[in-house]
Amino acid sequence: MAQDKKVALITGANRGIGLETAKQLGELGITVVVGARKLSAAESTAATLKAAGIDAYVVQLDVVNEADRKAAAAFIAEKFGKLDILINNAGVGSVDGFVSVVSQTKDEELQRIFATNLFAVVAVTRELLPLIRKSEAGRIVNLSSILGSNTLHADPTSPIANFKSFAYDASKSALNAYTIHLAWELKDTPIKVNAAHPGWVKTEMGTDAAPMEIPEGAKTSVALALLGADGPNGRFIHLGSELPW
Repeated sequence: MAQDKKVALITGANRGIGLETAKQLGELGITVVVGARKLSAAESTAATLKAAGIDAYVVQLDVVNEADRKAAAAFIAEKFGKLDILINNAGVGSVDGFVSVVSQTKDEELQRIFATNLFAVVAVTRELLPLIRKSEAGRIVNLSSILGSNTLHADPTSPIANFKSFAYDASKSALNAYTIHLAWELKDTPIKVNAAHPGWVKTEMGTDAAPMEIPEGAKTSVALALLGADGPNGRFIHLGSELPW
């Protein structure tokens, strides 16, 4: 059943930045679909959001699982008939932290991280794009990281010069490339595609050493999800400012 309200799907929405993004969008009157690897986690999150007056639904969505991706698309198609906002928030980090010897990066580490941070984003978006095309102004937000900036990594004076974790960084660089390519493909449509750097945020991945709180970390995703017709497309954004690829 189609509806007038905007509908947003957030992957990895059961905690951290994903949960806060769902909360902030929901508080603005947007229907949110909570995606999480475990249905129980999605249901618990949705219950919390509903208790706060937010219109929330759940899907079990392990982004690397094809059956989950197809089932999520089928649910959204049947329930809403469209998807206005897709936030590809789910991601994984490196098990060896942010100081690694690139020449010793294992194949398994590359495959594990790329499976979630790149391949699953491509697959989820491909599955949902027909529904996004039915929106009057679809928005796709890919959660990247400043650590995916090759420009900054190549600059020995940049703030990330000494924070190198090849598998993770390369997965976000590749995600940035996907963002550029998809934005170009859709440039003649009302759909906008952008990459978001949330900042270094106090999440499970960011640790308590991070300077930013979770509500601030969600702001970039929310802003890109709500872009007007004159907003950026195919850009790498942090809190309203453009980052170098």
